[in-house]
Amino acid sequence: MSLTRVVISSCVSAARLGFTASGYCSRRLTSTSVVFNQKLRNEMFIAEERGSPYAPDYRVFFRDESGPVSPLHDIPLWADRARRLAHMVVEVPRWTNAKMEISLGETLNPIKQDVKKGALRYVSNVFPHHGYIWNYGALPQTWEDPRHVDPGTGARGDNDPIDVIEIGSRVAQRGDVLTVKILGALALIDEGETDWKLIAIDSRDPDAERLSDVADLEKVRPGLLRATLEWFRLYKVPDGKPVNVFAFDGEAKDAAFAHRVIDEVHEFWRALVSGEAEAGDICKSNVSVAGSAHRVTRDQAAAALAAAPPPAQPQALPDTVDKWHYISNL
Repeated sequence: MSLTRVVISSCVSAARLGFTASGYCSRRLTSTSVVFNQKLRNEMFIAEERGSPYAPDYRVFFRDESGPVSPLHDIPLWADRARRLAHMVVEVPRWTNAKMEISLGETLNPIKQDVKKGALRYVSNVFPHHGYIWNYGALPQTWEDPRHVDPGTGARGDNDPIDVIEIGSRVAQRGDVLTVKILGALALIDEGETDWKLIAIDSRDPDAERLSDVADLEKVRPGLLRATLEWFRLYKVPDGKPVNVFAFDGEAKDAAFAHRVIDEVHEFWRALVSGEAEAGDICKSNVSVAGSAHRVTRDQAAAALAAAPPPAQPQALPDTVDKWHYISNL
């Protein structure tokens, strides 16, 4: 079982590690799989699994070349700011059901499986979909401020980093850090809160050059946007929840709009990590943010990772993961 994954950005290093010309890994290293992000700076992030997958103790921590980091605070938002290419932290690979998310309240903000009423959460399959239908995750260094009422949606932020759905061809791995092109945004209203869903594509994807905005989606990936709206409307219905609703009547906003939202939530994050804004349920410890009162030493970060349980074999998935629910597309 591979317990460490590396995300590396270096043309020289990639060539030495056996990448194909397209940027995808052509072979596996011993206990390590490597994914190449095509960006200008030389950065490396390692996803390190601890505990047992599909158990309450499971965590995915992140490291750079100097030691543990927080994926929320220490991975830069921008992979290439001039080209508006962002970093995306993959929490849930496509076709999987386990609801994984960055743990806001824990030191180093590892990925963990969400728990509700004492049970690990899995999204239900609403026919014809199985699990998440895209790679799902978040942009680092963003925060949807719950004190802020968005003038377009009329609802407050949901107190989370901003969500991203990545529509590329490759099924990512949990803990991958991708360089993505932002195409647009949907505004889900989840339990009265604004829950932005950015639409993005891995910059390495063969279709990335053909997609610059949501207006291109129907030409290049016909049916995908319609399926995305259906998925978000219905995925909580099997759990007894009502159909989800969208702001803007479900209209997908364009890339320029999405980038304005990203800039806004990045500034909210700056206020959070600097202490200008407060969210008591979010751990703000970091190793790299200049001027942050919550900055810790590398040794302190290493001690936090060392305290995590050792990696273990995954638990069996519940039988309900493969059940399909047949629901009218209201």
